[in-house]
Amino acid sequence: MFDKLDFSSVPPLCFIQDEDALMKNLELIEELRKNADIKIILALKAYANWHYFPLIKKYLDGATASSVFEAQLIYEEMKCRAHSYSPAYLEESIDKVLYYSDYLTFNSLSQYEKYKDKINDKVSFGLRINPEFSPVETDLYNPAFPGSRLGITSEHLKKLPVGIEGLHFHVLCESSARDFVQVVKAVEEHFHDLLFDLKWLNVGGGHLLTGENYDLTKLIFQCKKIKAKYDVQVIMEPGSAILWNTGVLVTRVEDIVSANGIQTLILNTSFTSHMPDTLEMPYRPEIHGANKDGTGKFQYRIGGVSCLAGDFLESYGFEEELEVGDRIVFKDMMHYTTVKTNMFNGVCHPEMGAWSEEKGYRTLRKFTYSDYKKRMG
Repeated sequence: MFDKLDFSSVPPLCFIQDEDALMKNLELIEELRKNADIKIILALKAYANWHYFPLIKKYLDGATASSVFEAQLIYEEMKCRAHSYSPAYLEESIDKVLYYSDYLTFNSLSQYEKYKDKINDKVSFGLRINPEFSPVETDLYNPAFPGSRLGITSEHLKKLPVGIEGLHFHVLCESSARDFVQVVKAVEEHFHDLLFDLKWLNVGGGHLLTGENYDLTKLIFQCKKIKAKYDVQVIMEPGSAILWNTGVLVTRVEDIVSANGIQTLILNTSFTSHMPDTLEMPYRPEIHGANKDGTGKFQYRIGGVSCLAGDFLESYGFEEELEVGDRIVFKDMMHYTTVKTNMFNGVCHPEMGAWSEEKGYRTLRKFTYSDYKKRMG
């Protein structure tokens, strides 16, 4: 994409979905799905650009929802019912969630007790478990840290309640096949006897299937081993993997300010508004033509346009001096970006665009003042 697209020819603030890269990922995942004989579904919490739901449905088995809105979007735009999970289902929306779902997972036994009278043969019900192990080191993204509210520990789950057909665990984040094997070992240690009574086992997301060094052979072997041992349908719900390296955020330098020997680029974007994970995680995104370790002839701190003091990333290194009007392109900006954007400070929202080698660039959606105003009332 980078050697075929002139970034100066596209809008100065836009997310661009690389459709060719998306197709490449979908084809790989479809092959994996068939070879491992598992179901793979899209996690909407990572990506909810419904323009591509019909395409994604051709290669995957559906999608997973964590709210009634996500479930409804899957039903309307992917034309299938969701695999639903929520830390807590709301009384006013549980019936709608059930209507839009084929699978529904309870986070706790108290949620099961509250809604068990709604169990029926049209929906397959499950429980989320906590294997009390995760390779994820950052607590913000670790569902298994001590005292986690997500999932039931083995101490409290000795047998499957009436009407429960599946178990669900999710403790990975951009993780490897080796990490998955370790998690399965922990699940078997804590919940071994229950696994023989299941119809399905949802192994969650966080599997970086399309990563450069991901061991697909190891994953396939582990999935087949689970299926053979417990006679269950294995379900996987990646988010990042499906959109990995399939798009960018194009921005423009609006000003360059100096203070205490630090030069800061002021962009027309905002990290707190458009890339919140860069501040929450934190992680340092790749910038086209820059070194994120700060090495290079010229160093620039990268600043956002909001008034939040911490709306910036520490210095990146560039080989050429930058000027106002230059484009700064953030790589790998399709997963956990557009779903988490906000309009803090009324910052102009990036246009949603698409690109392919065959069709070039085109606009999918523009945002205006009316979008901002309607959010407030």
